[in-house]
Amino acid sequence: MGRIIGAGLLGGLLIFLWGFVSHMFLPLGMAGMVEVDDAKQTAVIEAMGANFQEPGIYMLPFMPEADWQDEAKSKAFGERAVTRPQAWVVYHPTGEDINANFMKMLGTQFGSDVLGALLAAIVASFLVGSYLQRVILITMMGAFAWVSISVPYWNWYRFPFEFTAANLVEYVVGYFLAGLAIAWLVKPRAA
Repeated sequence: MGRIIGAGLLGGLLIFLWGFVSHMFLPLGMAGMVEVDDAKQTAVIEAMGANFQEPGIYMLPFMPEADWQDEAKSKAFGERAVTRPQAWVVYHPTGEDINANFMKMLGTQFGSDVLGALLAAIVASFLVGSYLQRVILITMMGAFAWVSISVPYWNWYRFPFEFTAANLVEYVVGYFLAGLAIAWLVKPRAA
């Protein structure tokens, strides 16, 4: 059990460090994001504040669920939707000082990375195979996460392709690096 925990900690550290490199030194962290000048940001933020009352995710345009079964309303919505811009907004009515909470956010990220690597280490403890085979299987866990999370966001919520492709690199490289450590520390199960 100690080797599994150690592998989870080391694997999580490697994923965390890879995230630092991919966001600070490579363009992956900003892939698909667009910078907007302060005046435009202010206009959009003020419009959201005037129209959104609750924190949550706002999909624009949006058709109420009660109208989904109404063929005429659904058709009219579809016709209008192709002529309008679309947005997926994560909205909080109150601001937050990201700089003041940066260390907490880094801690949460590190904990998340360690938890993911610990799960991979637990799975690795049940694997039979060579070192390389186990590294490949752990790397595939990163690909699995990408296919399960990022691809549906691209498909359903129209996340930019560049953002989605960058996520693939982040997940696969991160879990490859973690896999190198985990497969080394967690010995293969006897056949």
